[in-house]
Amino acid sequence: MSLRVAVQMDPIETINVAGDSSFALMLEARARGHSLHHYLATSLSAESGRVRAHARPLTVQREPGRHFDWQGEAATLDLADDVDVVLMRQDPPFDMGYITATHLLEMVSDRTLVVNDPAEVRNAPEKLFVLRYPDLMPPTLVTRSLAEAMDFRARHGAIVVKPLYGNAGAAVFLIDKTDGNLPALVELFGSVWNEPFMVQAFLPDVALGDKRIVLVDGVPTGAINRLPKSGEIRSNLAAGGSAQATDLTPREAEICARIGPDLAARGLIFVGIDVIAGYLTEINVTSPTGIVAIDRFNNTNTPGLIWDAIERRVAKR
Repeated sequence: MSLRVAVQMDPIETINVAGDSSFALMLEARARGHSLHHYLATSLSAESGRVRAHARPLTVQREPGRHFDWQGEAATLDLADDVDVVLMRQDPPFDMGYITATHLLEMVSDRTLVVNDPAEVRNAPEKLFVLRYPDLMPPTLVTRSLAEAMDFRARHGAIVVKPLYGNAGAAVFLIDKTDGNLPALVELFGSVWNEPFMVQAFLPDVALGDKRIVLVDGVPTGAINRLPKSGEIRSNLAAGGSAQATDLTPREAEICARIGPDLAARGLIFVGIDVIAGYLTEINVTSPTGIVAIDRFNNTNTPGLIWDAIERRVAKR
């Protein structure tokens, strides 16, 4: 099966080829004989029911500094007629630009497989979709109210405060039970973001790691344990965390079994969940990462599993 693949992502010139999950998916697509086009989300347009992207054909190779070659000039692609698969892989923030792109891609999703399903991505922001599974989560509050945040801290002790639509560990704060900065922090969040913020009970075992588990079509395929650097609570690799090999605990397998069928039914083919001390904290569906590190530790081929799932779904159409 040779597929025409359009990759909606950030500028390919700027990616870190050693660890970028989108690039790993492109390498696997190339190895399978699929053709590749690259475009930015800002190049999407729609007219008379047709959705187009100004895209450029390319090849990729695992050569830092020369990891891609353009194969022609940019041209306009009709995403319903000229493409079999769209990989929606631009990084957050999950803002109105991101949401608009999901609306446009939804217009072609009945004819072209979009990974992940754009309507479901729009309906599943990381820190809100997870609220569907409250029994799997640590104590959590979503609010704009200082009084509610103060009451939550009084009941649960140290808390973590973070924006609903942040990414890569940005603007995540630990506030202990005697910290006088909570009112100022709530005031700051209210002035920067229109949305509520999230408050969670602090899990001290984050020092032992924040596990990223990848699910492909609802099935767990691998995990890494991300350790925060000294003096940090954030274990995100983008925030300086380090990765180590790990296996799933029975509790983590239970979490995957609970949420996996729902993810697959929603067309969320490539998902990364975060688990700390047996508690589900996030479900990442916009542009999940971690597969390069997982494969390095486990000698696996997660991009291959993702493309197997994509090819199965295309074949069923």
